[in-house]
Amino acid sequence: MRIDYVKLTPVAIPDKPLLNCKGVHQPYALRTVIEIFCDDGTVGIGESYGSIKALEGLREAAPALVGLDPFHLNELKARILKALPNGGGINAKTAVADHKVTDVVYSAFEVPCLDIQGKAVGRPVVDLLGGPLRQEVPFSAYLFFKFAGHFGEDADDWGEVMSPDAMVGQARRFVSEHGFVSLKLKGGVLEPDLEIETMIKLREAFPHHPLRIDPNGGWTVETAIYIARKLEGILEYLEDPVIGMDAMAQVAAATSIPLATNMVVLEFDQIAEAVRKNAVKIVLSDHHYWGGMRASTHLAKLCETFDLGLSMHSNSHLGITLAAMTHVAAATPNLTYACDTHYPWTGVDIIEGAPFRFEDGSLTVPDKPGLGVSIDQEKLGKFAALYEVAGVSERNDTAYMQQFDPTYERRVPRW
Repeated sequence: MRIDYVKLTPVAIPDKPLLNCKGVHQPYALRTVIEIFCDDGTVGIGESYGSIKALEGLREAAPALVGLDPFHLNELKARILKALPNGGGINAKTAVADHKVTDVVYSAFEVPCLDIQGKAVGRPVVDLLGGPLRQEVPFSAYLFFKFAGHFGEDADDWGEVMSPDAMVGQARRFVSEHGFVSLKLKGGVLEPDLEIETMIKLREAFPHHPLRIDPNGGWTVETAIYIARKLEGILEYLEDPVIGMDAMAQVAAATSIPLATNMVVLEFDQIAEAVRKNAVKIVLSDHHYWGGMRASTHLAKLCETFDLGLSMHSNSHLGITLAAMTHVAAATPNLTYACDTHYPWTGVDIIEGAPFRFEDGSLTVPDKPGLGVSIDQEKLGKFAALYEVAGVSERNDTAYMQQFDPTYERRVPRW
């Protein structure tokens, strides 16, 4: 079995006007769907970022996969490093963290190779990662402050959420529709006392649900310490309240709330500094930028070694990514917190059959060979066509926010 050719399909998927410390989500999120075709007819599928640099990296490296045995993942990594000697990051300047293009590209191709391997041996991908330690993977509701609708459009079915009481309403809908038993708020949007009030009201409404908030580094050290002290006993963890390892260490020293991160620990060589400075207690994995699904299980072992908690990061994504996340999470012994997911916000998918459905906030691990999902080519074509006319090639939350408020400026930290 050898790889015959690789097909990359950029897609645009509808998104909601969700707010964060950098601005607001544009009408479309971008993804790249990957199909790897082997000479025996086996096809492996994957999903990755759709930003310009990620797409360029994928396109530049794809020809190097031709002739590769899809079981030889070490050679896959070597070929990608050779094809992308300049490496570099993939994110736009408006992002607050960056990821190595070689890690992103490797992980994007590793997933379909593992899908191929699973199909070849008749086993789900989780078995290739050591086997499932849980059949049900818990996920957290991802709550966002949001505008009523996109610029110049009518309100969407979620409506405006710009107050603590409205956020409680959003949370009730998530819990009612999906059964989530953990709640995460994207913070750094409203002024700090309002976000404190929001978390307190969520605790009152959901006394037994673990709560977490993530302002994406949108607070100063002083603000973060102030908020942490107000929310002692309410949060299960506080994610990336500030930017930078030293700033995180300052906040960590001032609160008993564990600090989590997917912004200051993004690569393996950053773990030692985080442990030495006692800057974080929880790391969020993500196979897209940690170097793949197998690397994510390696990260779990290091977290166990250094007594760090482990959760899983999410971005706007489709069902192929959700399947991959679920396989990784199922094979991770020390998954100590429910995983993030944007999937309920997406509302569309390209997989065949019905979309994933959460039961009591969890997903059952797919048990079919490979990832356990397949592509509906008609749906894929629809969102590929949308990519061509959407007029979006890079995420820029700040520029889109300026359509709502021309005086808006990107400031991180903002509060």
